[in-house]
Amino acid sequence: MTDAAALPGQPRGGVISGPATARARCVLAPNPSPMTLDGTNTWIVAEPDSDLAVVIDPGPLDERHLRAVIDTAEQAGKRIALTLLTHGHPDHSDGAARFAELTGSSVRALDPALRLGDEGLGTGDVITTGGLELRVVPTPGHTADSLSFHLPADRAVLTGDTILGRGTTVVAHPDGRLGDYLDSLRRLRSLTVDDGVATVLPGHGPVLNDAQGAVEFYLAHRAHRLAQVETAVEAGHRTPGEVVASVYADVDRSLWPAAELSVRAQLDYLGEHGLIDG
Repeated sequence: MTDAAALPGQPRGGVISGPATARARCVLAPNPSPMTLDGTNTWIVAEPDSDLAVVIDPGPLDERHLRAVIDTAEQAGKRIALTLLTHGHPDHSDGAARFAELTGSSVRALDPALRLGDEGLGTGDVITTGGLELRVVPTPGHTADSLSFHLPADRAVLTGDTILGRGTTVVAHPDGRLGDYLDSLRRLRSLTVDDGVATVLPGHGPVLNDAQGAVEFYLAHRAHRLAQVETAVEAGHRTPGEVVASVYADVDRSLWPAAELSVRAQLDYLGEHGLIDG
């Protein structure tokens, strides 16, 4: 067993659900899988002395989970006033409409199709609910509509699927684009360097206590995978399936379909930059 402190980003031990920072608490959805890890992390975020809370990613359409989120907030003396989405994948957003019914809250997202209410989310937006400050950070790449939320008071960032608490993220071709994803990782690295962000609150997996270490690992991992894909192409592996079989030979085959999405994004990136023949 590897010491958690030695892993990239220093994953926090113990149960995933519960308090993570002074302002953020996780309620874990019961949807574990190879792609969702332990399940989707639904985040309740609020100022300690406020009776209003913001929920980020209510998760799948699971009535018991949605009610558990509400109960957790109410037990802390808080009413859910706003729901935010990091992106539109079903394990993060399918429960949003029902959650809005249960709480009376609006749903804000980058994608207009996911919004319930008049307001969306965009670059530079600052959420101020019950004295809480959340800054919207555009982090496309995993999907085109992916956002992160900077929580300055806790020196934390909620990353959705852009950075996970364990493993690495699929760039979901064709919606996701690798160039955008690399830019997003660099944007998150700037938060760690310039804004003192130390903690990653991910959409799946445990909290990471070393945000900069996590970002640097992700950037290094992507560079390594790109080099592997380029080498595989030079060796004659031309189709995405052939590249996956070569580069991801040590990965569980149940994950190969997801790996192929990332490989397609990598091939597009290499072709756009003239590193392989189109």
